[in-house]
Amino acid sequence: MDFHVLGPVEVLAGGRPAAIGEPRQRAVLAVLLLEAGRPVSRDTLIDRVWGEAAPPQARRSLYAHIARLRRALARAGGPGAAPLTRATGGYRLDVGPDQVDVLRFRDLLARSREAGRPGADRAATLRAALALWRGDPLAGVAGSWADRMRDTLRQDHEQAVVAWAHAELELGAAAVVLAPLTELVEERPLLEPAAAALILALHAAGRSADALDRFDRTRRLLRDELGIDPGPELRAAHRTVLRGEPPAPAAGPVPAGLPADVTAFTGRADELAACDRLLAAAGAGPLTICLTGTAGVGKTALAVRWAHRVRDRFPDGQLYLNLRGYDPEQPVAPIDALGTLLTPLAGAGQPIPAGLDARAAHYRTLLAGRRMLIVLDNASTVAQLRHLLPGAAGCLVLITSRDSLAGLVSVNGAHRIVLDLLPAGDAARLLRHLVGVRVDREPRAAARLAEQCAGLPLALRIAAELAATRPATGLAALTRELTEQQRRLDLLSDGADPHAAVSAVFSWSLRHLPASAVRLFTLLGLHPGPHPDPYAAAALAGAGLLDVRRDLAVLLRAHLLQLTGPDRYGLHDLLRAYAVRLAADPPAGTDPDAAVTRLLDHYLAAAAAAMRILYPGEAGRRPAIPESATPAPEIADAVAARRWLRRELPNLAAVAAHAAAHDRPVPAVRASALLYRYLDGDDHTAAVTIHSSARAAAGALGDAAAEAYALNALAHLNGLAGRPEIAVEQLEQARRLSERAGDELGQARALGNLAGVDEQQARYADAAARYEQAMLRYRRLGDLTGEAHALTRLASVGARLGRDRQAREHAELALTLHRRAGHTFGEAWALNSLGEIEARSGHHARSADRHRRALTLFRVLGHRSSQAETLDRLAACETRLGRYEQARDHHRQALELFRALGDRIGQASARNGMAAALAAAGTRETGPGEVPGPVTADQQGRIEEASSWARLPTQETACPAGIVPTKLP
Repeated sequence: MDFHVLGPVEVLAGGRPAAIGEPRQRAVLAVLLLEAGRPVSRDTLIDRVWGEAAPPQARRSLYAHIARLRRALARAGGPGAAPLTRATGGYRLDVGPDQVDVLRFRDLLARSREAGRPGADRAATLRAALALWRGDPLAGVAGSWADRMRDTLRQDHEQAVVAWAHAELELGAAAVVLAPLTELVEERPLLEPAAAALILALHAAGRSADALDRFDRTRRLLRDELGIDPGPELRAAHRTVLRGEPPAPAAGPVPAGLPADVTAFTGRADELAACDRLLAAAGAGPLTICLTGTAGVGKTALAVRWAHRVRDRFPDGQLYLNLRGYDPEQPVAPIDALGTLLTPLAGAGQPIPAGLDARAAHYRTLLAGRRMLIVLDNASTVAQLRHLLPGAAGCLVLITSRDSLAGLVSVNGAHRIVLDLLPAGDAARLLRHLVGVRVDREPRAAARLAEQCAGLPLALRIAAELAATRPATGLAALTRELTEQQRRLDLLSDGADPHAAVSAVFSWSLRHLPASAVRLFTLLGLHPGPHPDPYAAAALAGAGLLDVRRDLAVLLRAHLLQLTGPDRYGLHDLLRAYAVRLAADPPAGTDPDAAVTRLLDHYLAAAAAAMRILYPGEAGRRPAIPESATPAPEIADAVAARRWLRRELPNLAAVAAHAAAHDRPVPAVRASALLYRYLDGDDHTAAVTIHSSARAAAGALGDAAAEAYALNALAHLNGLAGRPEIAVEQLEQARRLSERAGDELGQARALGNLAGVDEQQARYADAAARYEQAMLRYRRLGDLTGEAHALTRLASVGARLGRDRQAREHAELALTLHRRAGHTFGEAWALNSLGEIEARSGHHARSADRHRRALTLFRVLGHRSSQAETLDRLAACETRLGRYEQARDHHRQALELFRALGDRIGQASARNGMAAALAAAGTRETGPGEVPGPVTADQQGRIEEASSWARLPTQETACPAGIVPTKLP
């Protein structure tokens, strides 16, 4: 059977519609379909189908609709088809994602956004997604929930149309997109991304006058209706038409990072109105609103509710980040916060700078001219926020914090709105939303329950969920239970501490959950990372994946856990603190130390599996990691390996730091050695955390060899950052530690890295001598990969010393050894060395071919620093071959990657190469028999652009004193 909600709600059996009953019954089915595979409580069903006007007999009517739906589905697909099953407190429709059109649509949309997907494939994927639409979604379903869902689905559809249009424009198919874009823009004339895409399509179809007219009409509408100017995307499309340029590739989907809107939101009318007034009165400069108040008072709920109300005022998208300001482990550092915010802002796969100041500057640059809504949740201090504020007008920053953030108000002009406890009337209304008509039958007991929850929405929701799961128990009996629990815990001795009340409600709620769910809740508080997945939860619990998923669902329903993304979970900071307290005196049969050990084993085992796939040739140089005893994620190929490492890197850094800080040095040391090659080419911020943790842990262990390894890794990062004196100091220390430990491999590694510093500083003879010493040590130790690495570098410096024949022999031997070892990374670097040697011999076409082959291998591995080096070398070849546009493009790509990695030497090389390409393009020498002519305007422009590159500020572009680039001379 197939199910449709992107149009009229339908069930198709054998391609034919099946009878599913009257409109209310279709509404019940629609709710279950949009939550397919997940349990939906009875109260949620009633709230979504009947809304606030639910009659007293709504529960009885729901039972009848469920029974009729079961019969209808059985008739359509036979007994057992698409089973509608009873779940705890509600129902679940067990159908696969491929059976429901909206789930297929969302999956196709997500696949179209994957980095590296070819344009033709992206266009085809989006065409398939749009083909699923059959009109207005949820047609025939009434009510406020259906209206909200329709709005959300329409926005998803609009984004898909715009993304598809850009994909088709990249393929030169402007005529195909004109009609759908025109229809969308006529329906939504203030939707800037659609208007921009239509302008580009008209221009590409040869209708530039119509494109300019469309821009003028949209600009007037924006000013008349909203009082604003066009955003950057619309302005960029306008410039493209004015300049007569071809349409540029799409910038990617608009960020839409807000969490789901809050269900059963009640009260806070004054606070919402205050936010509305501030937005209406906002003038020049960014607007910052701080929602402050005690823990659990509903700051996040208010922020998310209001953000959804006003998100259409910010056409360039929304960003959301939980700063975990009161996390028992460690709040999110500003540098990590910027990394998270920049990922959707810059676009998938785009480079992100390494340093704090560089990230903050890039963040402000990307926000300049945009109108975006940025929600920074759960901040602890002003210092945590300073670097996260935009520098220009157009953006709204919405902050929640327990702190008053006085410095942000006084210095940055932020506006503060203080949230007090929910008034008694609002608390009672929230309970009515959550519990239903029982509140009307027992108003005094309901008022007492609200009082016991101290007006804290978090406590009210948890208490209400427990009441909903026990429909046969009166509210008065429940309040008596809670009173007894409070007395037993002695948490409300003075009756004035709202945190005490919420702790009592947590305890009361947990008493009624299965023991396995209570145990999992307790252990989740021990996870030091931001968003554990079910595999991490299974490791903590030492249980099977199905059992853990069941317990996670139980905790979600009880509001003791929240879903932060697909298969990602989080704890409210109060709940996390409570879980940590429970772990100090754990339930019977729960061993927190053993749980953390399993968690560390899980992350190391999964990382080892990913590294085996990406870098098999270096397997012998990494620590042997046993397979995890708990369920492991499937990592079958390089794409899956890169995806897992990228997704889990924040957790890997967090667990490494946690292990080092909590007397678990061995896992911290192993994480550094295990992930070295991946971190070497990717996230240097995480690399510093992991390698520094390993160094501290190795020192605590007294393991000189492990400390030397971590120092080698940190020295490499300092070398890239243009701090050679620190790198040399660390490498000399590493060499001494390796000698003390009798670790010949560590000595060889330190020698090779010292040679690398020599090479960076153009001391090629010294570098060659050290590389040769390292190579001989590796050969004596039988380390094939180490020997091949040293030979590769010997080839490069030998070429610079004019030892071309010897350099070629070294490079070819290195290539043979790397291929014998199955070491793709090393093979690519040997190809690069051969490319250098070909270029020195004047064989630039052969050189370019070698570099292209190396670049392909590095892209498969996802090793960004090596991609940047290779792009820079390839660009230099293209300049010599007279392919100046390709050279400029590759130098620009290299520069962006070098910036992202904080590689100052690489940036200098790419900028020098760019200037050389521009100068060569603008001052082409005349060939034999040609008459020199005047410099054209285009050539003069290239000369001036090259000069501008040469004049860039030293502190940003030049190499540190005494260092010259190691790229092709």
